[in-house]
Amino acid sequence: MQAEIKALHDNNTWKLVELPSGRKPIRCRCVIRIKENSDGSINKYKANFHQQPGLDFSETFSSVVKPVTIRIVLSLAVSFQWPLRQLDINNAFLNGMLEEDIYMSQPPGFIEPGNKHLVCKLQKSLYGLKQAPCAWFDRLTSVLLMLGFSKSKCNPSLFIFSTPTATVYMLVYVDDIILTGNFPSLLQKLVNQLNEIFSLRGLGTLDYFLGIEVKALKGSYCFLKTSTSLTFLPR
Repeated sequence: MQAEIKALHDNNTWKLVELPSGRKPIRCRCVIRIKENSDGSINKYKANFHQQPGLDFSETFSSVVKPVTIRIVLSLAVSFQWPLRQLDINNAFLNGMLEEDIYMSQPPGFIEPGNKHLVCKLQKSLYGLKQAPCAWFDRLTSVLLMLGFSKSKCNPSLFIFSTPTATVYMLVYVDDIILTGNFPSLLQKLVNQLNEIFSLRGLGTLDYFLGIEVKALKGSYCFLKTSTSLTFLPR
C-alpha cells in the first residue's frame, strides 16, 4: 500500500487544495486487487482507489483490440517469422489526463498531518474513475501518433508504424501491449522511446496474453487457452 501511495505522489496525481465553495469531493477508499504476471502468477497486490462520482464525467469508452485482429497479426508474425514482444505499462491509468476538475477526499490512513481540511484536486487520472480507461487510451494514442504510428481504421487498438522498408504492428489491450515487425532493431528503438515517456515492464518474448499461453514452436506458435484446449497456428 505504501508503494502505491508513493507512486501516486511521484506521479503528481493530485495536489492538496481548499475545496471550492459549492463543490463536493468524491469519496476515496482503498481496494486491493491482485496484479498478475504474464503467466498468471501473482506479481503484487495492487491498491486501487474506488471513487463514487461527485461530478459529471464525459467519455468513458476505451477501445480494446478485437480477437480477430490479434489472430491476424499473430498470423503475420508466424508467416514472416517476425519476433513477438510483450510489454506492460506500469500504473497505466495514472498517465491519463483529465478534462474535468475533480476533487477527492484524502486517502484514509494517509491524511497529511496539519492539512486534514484540504482535499485532493486530481491532476491526472486515477484508478476507479469512470473515465480512467478512456483517459489512459487517449494519452497512449497521442504518444504513439507522435512517435510516427498510425491508427487502424478497422480497429482503433491496432497501431501501425510503416516506412518503405519496415513495418511494425502494435496491439493494445488496456496496459498490455504486443509488438511485432520485420526489424528487431526498430522494435527495440520504439520500446526505448516509449520507456522514456512511460514506465515499461518488458516481458520479453510473448508467452502469455489475455489468458492464452503462447509457446514458440519451429515455424509456428502453439496457443493454449485451457489445459484441454489447444489451437495451432501453422506457418
